[in-house]
Amino acid sequence: MKETTKVKTRRRGSLLNLLPSQIYSFQIYFFFVFALVVAFGINVASSHAHAQSKKPAARAGKAAAPGSVSAKPKTASAVTKARTPNAATKSVAVKSAAAKSITLKTEPKAVVWLDEVRRGVTDESGQFEIAKVAPGRHLLRVRAAGFAERTLTLLPTQRGALVLPLTSTTDEAELAFQQAEEARERAAGDDARRAAAELYRRALKLRPRFPAAHVGLARVLLELNDYEGALAEVGEARKSRPGLAEASAVEGRILRASAQNAEAAAAYAQAIREARGFQPEAHTGLGIIYEEEGKYEEAAAAFRKAVAQLSDTEPVLYELLGRVYERLEKYKEAVAAYEKYLALAPNGKLAPAVESVIEQLRKQAAEQDAAAPPAN
Repeated sequence: MKETTKVKTRRRGSLLNLLPSQIYSFQIYFFFVFALVVAFGINVASSHAHAQSKKPAARAGKAAAPGSVSAKPKTASAVTKARTPNAATKSVAVKSAAAKSITLKTEPKAVVWLDEVRRGVTDESGQFEIAKVAPGRHLLRVRAAGFAERTLTLLPTQRGALVLPLTSTTDEAELAFQQAEEARERAAGDDARRAAAELYRRALKLRPRFPAAHVGLARVLLELNDYEGALAEVGEARKSRPGLAEASAVEGRILRASAQNAEAAAAYAQAIREARGFQPEAHTGLGIIYEEEGKYEEAAAAFRKAVAQLSDTEPVLYELLGRVYERLEKYKEAVAAYEKYLALAPNGKLAPAVESVIEQLRKQAAEQDAAAPPAN
């Protein structure tokens, strides 16, 4: 037992004896081993990072050219080529441009409104194209004789072909109203207008709260010069439907016809506010008032707004615009407006008068251009 203890002691002593004499060599050895470990770790980390940096390039190379070993960086021409639309992209762009119009398919001879502005009537096949539909939401309304009127909110994505079936109706008030609308539009004399008025009254007797019928009756009474009765119908329409922009626009027409221009202008302004700016009938009415007051620049601005909102469905607006440009001595603009009227309504009732002045305006426009100082 003592001998074993002595051996252990001797061994510990021999290790301790090594430290004083060889500690410097041991420290160098330890430092050398530690340096090797650190260097190896740095090398492994660097190799891993290098391998990771190659992976996106390899993937890009595979995507650009399947089977290739490495991917070359894109040159300027390659980037330009990538940004240039191909045939498929151009096709999508064309479809997007075409989608700004709506091709409606519904009943034959149906009246079509967009945002409460009448756009036209469908043909014998029930088809009608609404051109130049602005971005955003719109309200589409369709009415055909013998069918229930239908209103549809169009989402910004709803463009192109649109099928809108209508449901037949036996509602007597609706049918009487449809007959009244048709009679008013076809009326060529006071007797026919009075007959239309009676049809409106019949519809209103069957359905007293019928704002569209009140507005229609107001229009026909205006044509019969019954201004007081027309204003009363506007008031009834507002009771049934407050904030109805069409009612305010018709009120403006009644007041202007009765020589109350200031009140008419206020009614037109109210209609524009109620319609959030989109009320071509009111813009047209304001333009006529401005023209009568000699405010030709304001009149031209109002007519241009109406033209933009009606999308060429009312050629007479171009005649009004051309007339104002004449008064402003803007002959080139007047010629352009009159030419647009003739293109849209070559057989219109104003066409002969427009054709009689347009050649003279062309000469005056040419003289203005010749007298104008050269541009710097």
